[in-house]
Amino acid sequence: MPVRPPHSPTDFAAYYQLRYQVLRQPWQQPPGSERADDDDHPATIHALFTAPDGQVAGVARLHPAAPGQAQVRYMAVDPTYQGQGVGRQLLDYLEQAARQLGLTECVLHARESAVAFYQRQGYHLVASSHTLFGSIPHFLMRKEL
Repeated sequence: MPVRPPHSPTDFAAYYQLRYQVLRQPWQQPPGSERADDDDHPATIHALFTAPDGQVAGVARLHPAAPGQAQVRYMAVDPTYQGQGVGRQLLDYLEQAARQLGLTECVLHARESAVAFYQRQGYHLVASSHTLFGSIPHFLMRKEL
């Protein structure tokens, strides 16, 4: 299976590099802004999608957010691989991990451009959320697991 947790320092370097390139660099955010304080928390689950040629094509993470609830964050797919099922496989992997932890709901804050993708995966739009970097509207979405 091409989705797995990153294990080595090399895996994590590639993981964070893709997160930066897709989610921060296009908005002139500084390197390091792709990292979160709770990335190293033991309950955080990281997912890495590796293409057949070994290139990291997608990354995402999940953590328990509230009783019974998981939150997906930092979903990033290399533009070369978008539209090829990478995001769906990452989400499936994280949702399965949440179910194994006994969590019954998954939430996320989707960029406006990703709302339709998450709706196709069974997520429902709950409310307008926040605007990142003053220009990227986000929307709270949820799915029963």
